[in-house]
Amino acid sequence: MFNSFSERISGIFDKLRRSGVLKEADVDTALREIRIALLEADVSLDIARKFISEVKERAVGQNVLKSVSPGQMVIKIVYDYIVELLGKSEPINLNKSPYKIMLVGLQGAGKTTTAAKLANFFSKKNKKVLLASTDIYRPAAIEQLKILSEKVKNSLFLQDENDKKLSAAEIAKNALKNLKETNSDVLIIDTAGRLQIDEVKMDELAELEKIIQPDEIILVSNIMTGQESFNVAKRFSEVLKISGIILTQVDGDARGGVALSMKSVTNCPIRFLCVGEKLEDIEQFNAERIASRMLDMGDIVSLVEKAQENFSQEEAFADIRKMQSGIFTFDDLASQMEKMSKMGGLKMIVKMLPQSKQIQDAMAAQGLSDKTIARSLAIIKSMTKKEKINHKLLNGSRKKRIANGSGTTIQEVNKLIKQYENALALFKRIKKGGGFSKLFGMMR
Repeated sequence: MFNSFSERISGIFDKLRRSGVLKEADVDTALREIRIALLEADVSLDIARKFISEVKERAVGQNVLKSVSPGQMVIKIVYDYIVELLGKSEPINLNKSPYKIMLVGLQGAGKTTTAAKLANFFSKKNKKVLLASTDIYRPAAIEQLKILSEKVKNSLFLQDENDKKLSAAEIAKNALKNLKETNSDVLIIDTAGRLQIDEVKMDELAELEKIIQPDEIILVSNIMTGQESFNVAKRFSEVLKISGIILTQVDGDARGGVALSMKSVTNCPIRFLCVGEKLEDIEQFNAERIASRMLDMGDIVSLVEKAQENFSQEEAFADIRKMQSGIFTFDDLASQMEKMSKMGGLKMIVKMLPQSKQIQDAMAAQGLSDKTIARSLAIIKSMTKKEKINHKLLNGSRKKRIANGSGTTIQEVNKLIKQYENALALFKRIKKGGGFSKLFGMMR
C-alpha cells in the first residue's frame, strides 16, 4: 500500500544522504516534498501540517544541521515521528477465556473474510475458536462464513441457513450458549455491514453489544475508502466502544495515508492489517515495522517470521545440505519457487527488503515476477522424471512437447533451463569452495 509514498520518500532521502552539509533551506525543501507526498498518500491535511512542523522543530532543536551525518539524522527524526503517528502496537491479549470479539464496519469492508482470518490467526496459537454471523440481510452471508470456517483448523461454526429466520439478537444469544457448551476459547461475531451509517442498524449494533458484552469491538475498515474511513470510524465510535481497528486491502494500490492518520484521528489502535486474500494474509500491527516499510527501509523481522511460519528448521537445514551437496534438480528449483509462493509470493517478499523499489526495477528488467514463476512451475510439471533429473536430455522435440503441455513458449522453456543451469553452476561452486563463503563472495 506504500509503494508510491515509499518511492517518493526514498527519492527525497537519497538527496539528503548525498548532501554532506545541509543548510536549513535544504531541510525546508525536503520537508515541502515530504508534505506533498503525505497529502498524495491520503494523509489528512491537519496531520500533514503537524508532521512537517514537528519534524522541523525537532531537527532544529537537536542541532541536526551541525551533526556529522545531518541527512541520516533527519531521516531518523522522520522515522521516529511516523512511529508516533502510527501509535503504540497494542496486540489483542487473550488474557481471559472465553474472549469475545465483535467485528463491525460498512458493507464491503471485508468483515466476513477478516473474521475467518482472525480465527485462523488464533487457531495457530492453539485456541479453539467459535465463529458466528448475525448478518441476516446479505444473501449467503452465513453460508460464506461457514465455508471459510471449514478451512480453519480448530474452529467451529454451528449455524445453518435457518438462522436467517432469527433476529440478530437471537443469533447472538445462541452464539453465547454455544460458546459455553463447546468450551471454546474465542468467540468471533461477524455483524451485518452497512452501505452507509443508518440509525436502525446502528441501534441493532448497540443492542448486540449489550447482549454479547464483548471484550473487543473491532472496526474493520477498507483502506481503499481513503479519508472517508475517518468519518466512518468517528460515527461508529459515537455508538459503540470501539477498542481497535483492522485495515483491509492493505496489499492493494491504495495510497496508505489512512494507516498514518487513523490512530491520531480516532484515538483507536490499529490491531491488524489484512495484506492479501488468503486466510494467512493477516499481520499483527507493529508501528516500527510499518514505518520501516513506508520509508523503504525494509522489514526483515516480519520476513523472517513469515519464513518461520511456513517452514521448519529441519526444512531449512535440508535446503542448506542440498546446496552444499552440489546436487540440484528441477524438482528442487520448483520446491524453492513453491516456498516463495507460500510466503506470499516474490512481490510480497521483495516489498519487505530494504530499497525494494530498486530490486523491483531490476526484477522487471529481467522479466522476473510471480506470473513468470507460475509459468516456470507449469513448465517443470510438464517434464518427465528423467528430464527433471538430467536437463541435458532436453532437446528440441522435448522442449516443444513441454511448451505445448505447459501452455508456454519454447523461448520460455529455454530461459528457465538457462536459469536452472546458472543455479546448478552456483551450487557446484559452493560445494567446491567448501561452504557458503564462495556464495557470499559472488553476491558482492
